[in-house]
Amino acid sequence: MTTTTAPTPRVPATPASLTGVGLVLAGTLSVQFGSAFAALLFPRAGALGTVALRVTFAAVLLLVVTRPRLRGYARRDWAVVGGYGLALGSMNVLFYQAIDRIPLGAAVTLEVLGPLVLSVVASRRAASLLWAGLALAGVYLLGHDGFGRLNAGGVAFALGAGAMWAAYILLSARAGARFPRLDALAIAMAVATLVSLPLGIGSAGGTLIEPGVLVLGLLIAVMSSGVPYALELLALRRLPAATFAVLTSLAPAVAATAGYLVLGQDLTLTQCAAIALVVLASSGAVRSGRRR
Repeated sequence: MTTTTAPTPRVPATPASLTGVGLVLAGTLSVQFGSAFAALLFPRAGALGTVALRVTFAAVLLLVVTRPRLRGYARRDWAVVGGYGLALGSMNVLFYQAIDRIPLGAAVTLEVLGPLVLSVVASRRAASLLWAGLALAGVYLLGHDGFGRLNAGGVAFALGAGAMWAAYILLSARAGARFPRLDALAIAMAVATLVSLPLGIGSAGGTLIEPGVLVLGLLIAVMSSGVPYALELLALRRLPAATFAVLTSLAPAVAATAGYLVLGQDLTLTQCAAIALVVLASSGAVRSGRRR
């Protein structure tokens, strides 16, 4: 027996929703171009030194702005926010290791597979298999000439960053339910600093306190963390979460553009097609989840 449902009426775009779209796109541009500028600092501070500066500055900014309350929480709450911070720190360290070895567009394409797999698993819809298949086709095309050409280590780091991104999403929801406002994010960023800063000091040493390096590190932190977080908060007040997620799935394409314009990283037509497939798979998986 089949049932029919009335078609969902189209909701006309409102000024608020259009503004929200613009805010999401601006935030995505800021993140990816921030990552591209971060790669320019690698020759001086290294990947580990650069990510240490980014995370540390971002943590300081968030702690100053939010001034999180630290009393009145159970041990389980601290365990959740601690895991959230470890996922956040590991995600950043692994991602910066990846873009030190492979083009930015390819790294973000592989990294976004983590949230994509999470979305497909959570959806539990037959259509999700289509999006998973498209994503796998994109990965196949990306490695069509051999992942060795992309650097196997860089590919592994990007996939690891994607796994940490999925963990970050799950723990973000749990921590956000236990801590008000941006308190969970500020505390998690402080924990992420404990992960990244020792690695950065061990790798770059005194280079991290050179004035020019500090200025670039602050700029990268603002572009990659401060500005995007603020824009995302404003956007989520104007857009449904599912629409927000679909727009952020454009990250691989934006990253490839940033890599080309800032770092001169050319991509073949095959790799561009791979990125397009992953973007399509990501947006499709999110839309399927929304329907559920």
